[in-house]
Amino acid sequence: MQKSAPTMSKMFTASKMPHSLKNWRYAIASLALLGLAVGVKLYFFPTNNAPAYVTATAVLGDLEQSVLATGTLQAFKQVSVGAQASGQIKTLNVALGDSVKKGQLIAEIDAMKQQNDLRNTEAALLSAEALLGSRQASLKQAELSFRREKELLAADASSRQTYEQAEATLGTSRADVKTSEAQIAQARIAADTAQVNLSYTRILAPMDGVVVALVALQGQTVNANQNAPIIIKLAMLETITVKAQISEADVVRVKTGQKVYFTILGAPEKRYYTTLRSVEPAPDTIVTDTATTVNTATAIYYNGLLDVPNPDGLLRISMTAQVYIVLNEAKGVIIIPSAAIEQSGRRSAASVRVVSAAGKAEKRDVKVGVNNNVNAEILEGLAVGDKVVLSEAAAPGSQAAPRQAPRMRF
Repeated sequence: MQKSAPTMSKMFTASKMPHSLKNWRYAIASLALLGLAVGVKLYFFPTNNAPAYVTATAVLGDLEQSVLATGTLQAFKQVSVGAQASGQIKTLNVALGDSVKKGQLIAEIDAMKQQNDLRNTEAALLSAEALLGSRQASLKQAELSFRREKELLAADASSRQTYEQAEATLGTSRADVKTSEAQIAQARIAADTAQVNLSYTRILAPMDGVVVALVALQGQTVNANQNAPIIIKLAMLETITVKAQISEADVVRVKTGQKVYFTILGAPEKRYYTTLRSVEPAPDTIVTDTATTVNTATAIYYNGLLDVPNPDGLLRISMTAQVYIVLNEAKGVIIIPSAAIEQSGRRSAASVRVVSAAGKAEKRDVKVGVNNNVNAEILEGLAVGDKVVLSEAAAPGSQAAPRQAPRMRF
């Protein structure tokens, strides 16, 4: 009996194990089927979550609408000082960057030839004046002879032939005097011209300014017979002129007197404010363009001119400027990104979508003021702190549309 008891226990345990193992297998298979069903549901039939919005907050700020142009800095007035006399430059009294005053001596050209020309013309003038004196004496003698012959002829004491000879001599003497007077006038003109040519050997500053270029050097020979050679270039730098290139698409929106500011590459944080002085009526290409038709493939730019004081001399010739011509501006107004605005069929009608406290987007009509296509001024319809919708995106983990389940083959 002691041996039979363990045997019965083992037999009972052996008979029980197959049923327990089978139950575990059923449980695992059920869990696997359940997980597969949940995966298919989530993958092929996702839950429609609430949309997520990309928003921006309405804030107070300053806004401006402007035309952007690229400009080049130029002197307000620039003069090329040339020589009107030929010869060697004996002295050059200025250096690059010097400030000069109007009338100041800049350079001197060897004046020997001009001095000799002046002496010759002065001598010719003296000769003409002496000749005039001689002819005036002859005229006086001819007048006396004519008067005497006239009296003798009246008394029948002389012949008519002698009288006529005296009359002809008087006329010739008078003509000679007029000729001498004309020669003296010509001699005076020649002397004055020689004096002016002599003055050309002294080159004077035509205005106050700064020497911005030395074209000729001391000792160089210049020839003014064909054109006036340039000695220096003089510029007024107390005021700088900016020539801004305005595209043909923007030039119709700008006008004289508009507010303008610009920056330079060396100091982009500093703004120079001024006003638009003028807009040139034609582009620069009109100077060299000889064609009767316009090339539409070439960009057209019109020059806008603006002046700005330059007391510290920081602005220099040929600097590049980024020019902003202000069309409209608003300060301390409600601003939102322009992308949030939806235009309706009417030109002035606009609306935005505002996210409520419940997270829903509600359409709201607004009145738009200044709009520079980046930010816009809202005159009516929004308050500071309102969140406007910029774009809409699906919630994380959601799908735009359920995918079609693939066909199963058996």
